[in-house]
Amino acid sequence: MVRVAGDTLSAAMQYTRLGATGLKVSRLCLGMMTYGSKEWRPWVLEEAEAQHFIRQALEAGINFFDTADMYSLGRSEEILGHAMKEYGPGRDRIVIATKVFQEMSDDPNDKGLSRKHIMHSIDASLKRLKTDYVDLYQIHRFDYNTPIEETLSALSDVVKAGKALYIGASAMYAWQFMKMLATSDKYNLARFVSMQNYYNLVYREEEREMLPLCREEGIGVIPFSPLARGFVVGNRRKEDHGETARARTDDYAKGQFYRDQDFAVVDRISAVAEARGVNNAQIALAWVLQQPGIASPIIGASKPHHLTDALAALEIRLDGAESESLEELYESRPIMAHS
Repeated sequence: MVRVAGDTLSAAMQYTRLGATGLKVSRLCLGMMTYGSKEWRPWVLEEAEAQHFIRQALEAGINFFDTADMYSLGRSEEILGHAMKEYGPGRDRIVIATKVFQEMSDDPNDKGLSRKHIMHSIDASLKRLKTDYVDLYQIHRFDYNTPIEETLSALSDVVKAGKALYIGASAMYAWQFMKMLATSDKYNLARFVSMQNYYNLVYREEEREMLPLCREEGIGVIPFSPLARGFVVGNRRKEDHGETARARTDDYAKGQFYRDQDFAVVDRISAVAEARGVNNAQIALAWVLQQPGIASPIIGASKPHHLTDALAALEIRLDGAESESLEELYESRPIMAHS
């Protein structure tokens, strides 16, 4: 049994292999972008507030935590590192993932995927995380300004030095990812084992090429924003975007969703949820979890019910008719999140 915030759920946490590796991760990954400094984003929770949610995740059996150096400019990593030292179950029982690429200062070398930036960034991340290694070191985006051989050679050296056990990638075009995989194979360099991409019921462009590629190459998929930055929960409005601080201030989401088609998909989610007697978040996340090749969606938690809803989604199995209803209104859209 899993006990969360006074509620007892009927199933234990599920675990799966990350792609073709032997690494076992919980089927839910707690995303740490929500925790850090309000100076970075107004909806971010400071450390005192974040501790409760990290503890909840650990108590629920989540062993997989994803952060990035750029989240609150390092503060997110610091909070995760402190939490694992203070009340984590032990470093060997936790899977820590972080990312490199985004600009960290006005120094021209403090961004991208050059050897210089990668070597500096891994050491800075390890110091903030208070650990000797990360389990998964991911490139946050594709770098058009650095030869991929340079990037992959540097990442391989990070692995050889024992500072990372595995490497992963994030949002890019499938041809870019395949080119990087082929280069790793050609030069016998460390190979990406995971892809962290944007995927949810209102953004499904990854189904065209990236997801089939990942299944073919044995890559574990750990999608971010499985709830479309909260859009699918059904509380967004065209006129003022909604009542939460995240909805009001998330300019990124405002530019992505809010089409008539998006609201139509949310209406379908609401209909399935009402028929099931659950909420939209549980249905939308259950759909993502059920897609082939998905290892561990990255969830955010800033309210007590967020983690409870995510855990409940693990128990939901959508039938064919429900899945068809959720999927049939989707219309293709421009690629998002690749830069």
